[in-house]
Amino acid sequence: MPRAGLDRATVIAAAAEVADERGFGGLTMGLVAERLGVRTPSLYKHVDSLAELHLGLAALAMTELGDALRDATQGYAGRDALAAAARAMRSYLTTHPGRYAATVGVADPELDAAGARVIGSLAAVLRGYRIDPAEQTHALRTLRSTLHGFATLQAAHGFQWDADTDQSFEWLIDFLDRGLRRP
Repeated sequence: MPRAGLDRATVIAAAAEVADERGFGGLTMGLVAERLGVRTPSLYKHVDSLAELHLGLAALAMTELGDALRDATQGYAGRDALAAAARAMRSYLTTHPGRYAATVGVADPELDAAGARVIGSLAAVLRGYRIDPAEQTHALRTLRSTLHGFATLQAAHGFQWDADTDQSFEWLIDFLDRGLRRP
């Protein structure tokens, strides 16, 4: 019989905390069980495997990121929407690096709806620019990969220069805006 108060969502939420603290690569069923104050076998009543836990964590992260992007960009267009989306993605990724890492390289139907929220919000940002419909996919991939790359490097302490990271990020937003506004 499952422990009272313990369910799949609670297990995944605990996994998210562990992943953010220890890194996605350091996430184990044992650490999640320890976080929840149960024995590891108890988790298998709620998730079938570590792979299923990873998938649930990826879905949680994509949902949270999609909501953050939607909320940040609502009511904005053009550069303002771009800046809001960029800042929201950077903030989410640097605050939750472990759970975000769970989303990279995962393809599963369970993630389709959550991933669509992220892509939908970024696509809405691009509607504020006059991009040829034939180039929308390229613009979307460029935007997502650029924001992902900057925030991932920052979260991993990959910027070793003396220049202020916030100034570099604002420069990146201006750079993207100029590129998206090109004739």
